[in-house]
Amino acid sequence: MAARIYQTPKNAMQSGKALTHRWVLEYEPTEAKKADPLMGWAGSGDTQQQLRLVFPSAEAAQAYADRQGIAYHVAAAPERKLKLQTYADNFR
Repeated sequence: MAARIYQTPKNAMQSGKALTHRWVLEYEPTEAKKADPLMGWAGSGDTQQQLRLVFPSAEAAQAYADRQGIAYHVAAAPERKLKLQTYADNFR
């Protein structure tokens, strides 16, 4: 049972940075998804894929994983690049 700890990224549809300070622990899938023959929906018997734990910091998420004996890896948050330009640059 392995898990991935990462920081939630900024929503692409909004300019604000709300909820980007949270850290999430998600379990890696242990079983492949298969299509249901009747409905065609994808599903599996792995119920841990449905679990998503939210923490205020990476250290809190790592401490939880250590306490519970969960193997984990931390995915670093991507660097935010600002593209500073003036409105007039749109018409060059």
